[in-house]
Amino acid sequence: MRFGILTISDRSSRGERLDVSGPALMEAVIVHGGQVVVTGVVPDEIEVIRRQLSQWVESGLLDVILTTGGTGFAPRDVTPEATRLVIERLTPGLDEAMRAASLKITPHAMLSRAITGISKRTIIINLPGSPRGALENLQVVLPVLAHAVKLLHDDPDSEKGHLASKP
Repeated sequence: MRFGILTISDRSSRGERLDVSGPALMEAVIVHGGQVVVTGVVPDEIEVIRRQLSQWVESGLLDVILTTGGTGFAPRDVTPEATRLVIERLTPGLDEAMRAASLKITPHAMLSRAITGISKRTIIINLPGSPRGALENLQVVLPVLAHAVKLLHDDPDSEKGHLASKP
C-alpha cells in the first residue's frame, strides 16, 4: 500500500515545534510493509489542508492518506471540516472502531472529531495529533486497510475475504 502522511500543526508548519507524529506514523507504516510516498506539514487552515489532500488524491499515487492533528475541540482544530470537503463517501466503521478502541484507553477519546472517508480510490484517515494517539488509532485500522484498498481497486482477489468458511 502506498501512503501519504500529512501533519497538521500551526507550530510545526512554522518550524517552532518538531513534527513527531508524522515520523512515528511513517515508521509504523514501513514496519507494517507499507510504502510512504509523500509527507507534508501544513498549518491548521481549512483551505490549505483541503488543497493538499485534493492534490494528493488527484495524483493517483496514494492508496491511503493519514492526517495527524487538528481533530479535537480547539478553535483551530479544523481537520475534519477540511477532510469533508475532499471525501466523496464516509467510512464510519473506521471512525467508530478507532473511537471504541481509544475509549478503552482514555475517556478523552470522546473528544475526537476525526473522520475517515474515500475520495476517488484513496482512503483518508484523520488521526490524533499526539504520537501515542496517532499510533494507537492507526493500529486499530491497519488490519483492514489492505482489504479496503483491494476493494477500492476492484481487485478480483478482494472477494476472497468475504467467503464464508464451512464447518
